[in-house]
Amino acid sequence: MCELFGVTAGRKVRINELLKTFYSHSSEHSNGWGIALLDREPAFIKKESRKALNSRCLKKILKSSIETAGCLAHIRKATIGEVKTANSHPFSGVDASGRRWVLVHNGTIFDSDHLSPYQYVQEGSTDSERILLFIVDEAGKLCRRKGGPLSEDERIRLIEDTILKIVPGNKLDLLISDGELLYIHKNEAGTLYEKDLEYGVVFSTRPLDNDAWKEVPGNQLMVYRNGSTVYAGKKHGHTYVYDEEKMKPLYLAYSGL
Repeated sequence: MCELFGVTAGRKVRINELLKTFYSHSSEHSNGWGIALLDREPAFIKKESRKALNSRCLKKILKSSIETAGCLAHIRKATIGEVKTANSHPFSGVDASGRRWVLVHNGTIFDSDHLSPYQYVQEGSTDSERILLFIVDEAGKLCRRKGGPLSEDERIRLIEDTILKIVPGNKLDLLISDGELLYIHKNEAGTLYEKDLEYGVVFSTRPLDNDAWKEVPGNQLMVYRNGSTVYAGKKHGHTYVYDEEKMKPLYLAYSGL
């Protein structure tokens, strides 16, 4: 699978060491890397299909002082979609109001009628990109119906409704930014952790140091603004449990056998 990293904070924090440790895991997740710095205008997004540890571009980024109040990062181990930059995370898109959405995903969509139509219009071939396209489309529909941009409550409701539509039977570890709010969701035990920073929170698929990390609550949407929780959703019952037999067809398809 993949690994996720995210930061939300009330002021800029330096995250170089955390990112270096995170990207060191690319020895196990070698099919692409990406980063989004969300508090820049426009958002700074870079990604490649090469192993993070072998990327000159990433080395240059990490040598600079990375101070940010909002970040998403990803390293990819491909299960669906070939190894190319169009399949690397983060994925981003702009809704009808001009709001930019950015998404990273760790998991697999085995089946979803809501997402399957996007395979014909997406740039790459991952199920993760389809989730982003679905969110942007749904946000656009609501904006046009309302005649203006969505409120904070409307955006939270949109993401929660989206998760409930696509989570049954699927693994859905997500970090999503709408430029103001950071949305967190996971539905498999032991796949996403958080640690308090002085001015915010950092999230990672695996703890990145020996400090006190705790597991992110499962099966519910958590929403943050500037490092503080603003919403905790109602628990759903769609826990994902890894099934080797269910994964085999995906691995075979990826290997070309």
